[in-house]
Amino acid sequence: MTTEPTPTAPDGALGLEQFDELDTILDDLRTRDDEIPQWEFCEGFMAALVCCRRPLVPAEYLPVLLGFDPAGACGTSVFADTAQFERFMELWTQRWSEVATALDLPIKSLNDDGSYQPEVMDLRAAIAALEPEQRAEMGDAPIPSFGQIWAIGFMYAVENWPEEWQPPRDADAAKMVNGALECIVTLTEDDTEEPTIGAFEEDGEPTLSKQRLNDFADALWAVYDLRDVWLHIGPRVETVYRVETPGRNDLCSCGSGKKYKKCCGAN
Repeated sequence: MTTEPTPTAPDGALGLEQFDELDTILDDLRTRDDEIPQWEFCEGFMAALVCCRRPLVPAEYLPVLLGFDPAGACGTSVFADTAQFERFMELWTQRWSEVATALDLPIKSLNDDGSYQPEVMDLRAAIAALEPEQRAEMGDAPIPSFGQIWAIGFMYAVENWPEEWQPPRDADAAKMVNGALECIVTLTEDDTEEPTIGAFEEDGEPTLSKQRLNDFADALWAVYDLRDVWLHIGPRVETVYRVETPGRNDLCSCGSGKKYKKCCGAN
């Protein structure tokens, strides 16, 4: 099973059916590895990769995200077979293209057509809609706040490639990068304020605070800022150090005590 750099996906956005298919694939992978993340985590991880300073290819990030070697044989993979892997990558690639296209749009509002809308769940609302018996089965397990899993997925990518997220030398750009990452880190924390609004339905049961909704919006703008900064600055350039070559009659720099022409310069 091999992977190539992420290609451009065909036109068309993923619909509910395709996201359900991604969830089904991840659920199946979880039967073989219980540390496989939910899609919301993957969505945040992908957003970070899209706006990362250096373009990363699947062979680099899939082992980090899914914990397997994508270049290995199917038998060593968490995927059931090659067909399942290829379908996952097809859907992943299409979503990647959607996210990149959205982040490159010159939007004025997060409500603009084509703006980046992460695929996140209001878990508190979903759990509130369950029957009392079903809620009781969940016990006292903590319920993630709105957008929290997405933000944790984003920061997981940042933490795994810290060198690509170092602030640039330009002071204004560095301030923007640091401020953007702080916004996303804020979203990794719990929403501890009183819930007053619903994430997707204004007249629904309140499940998050107004501050949480504002923090979520700030995090989305932060992703736009990061994408913009790195596109303008470009990948890091490695410093090349020039080593002076000794003269033919000088002592060789290897420390042998011989003249350069009789030592390393003989060839």
